[in-house]
Amino acid sequence: MAPNQSQLRAALLDPAQPSPAGLTDGQGKPTQKRFDVYRNNVTVALSDALRASFPVLRKLLGDENFDQLAPLFARSHPPSSPLMMYYGDAMPTFLKGFAPLAHIGYLSDIARLELGLRRAYHAADSEPLDPAVLESLAPEALQASTLTFAPAVQLITSDWPLFDIWRYNMVDGAPKPQAVAQSVLITRAAFDPSPHPLDPAQAAWITAIQGGKTIDAAHDAALAIAADFDLSPLLTVLLQNGALIRMTTPKD
Repeated sequence: MAPNQSQLRAALLDPAQPSPAGLTDGQGKPTQKRFDVYRNNVTVALSDALRASFPVLRKLLGDENFDQLAPLFARSHPPSSPLMMYYGDAMPTFLKGFAPLAHIGYLSDIARLELGLRRAYHAADSEPLDPAVLESLAPEALQASTLTFAPAVQLITSDWPLFDIWRYNMVDGAPKPQAVAQSVLITRAAFDPSPHPLDPAQAAWITAIQGGKTIDAAHDAALAIAADFDLSPLLTVLLQNGALIRMTTPKD
């Protein structure tokens, strides 16, 4: 009896399992050696995709440890798409439940950041908002308006110094991470995405705007975290990096 798809997939992803019984070539001959070669190629391809997708995670763990982790991830999370650029979405959840690495609490957030950078890279293009639109409104109308972010914009919230950890492992000469909570805003002004560090109040403002809140309500959310919150630096980053694409006023 020929093996079913579930048996084939399980055997492909786990080299410890024997080749499926009943697997033959076009001439009816056993194909164990061919299957072993194919199984090895699948494991290598998935591991290579994960290496390319998570360079910071790989650097933090070291090549040897990452190469042991990758097949374990592949067995529990096989690809759901033939496009390898989307492979690895489950990595943050996998890391949270992976006991041998539970003592490194920021690994899951690093994986989320690297996934966010990849999503931003492949996101649809958009036309940035003209800053003059903001300047043309009376203060009351501006505060009552809502904003729409570009498709490439990603917010990765974290209780760890997430941006500092990423930069320390990706930028030569970068300073060591400080013991502060940092979320990360990802923008894409041109072709390559850029990460920007956010403090908790700035992250709260972004979260409120993403949830459809008005500029005034988002400001209140940020003030609840930091009484001295100043929107100007964050707004400058958003406008300079094409992160805003639309403003909706009370009259719209």
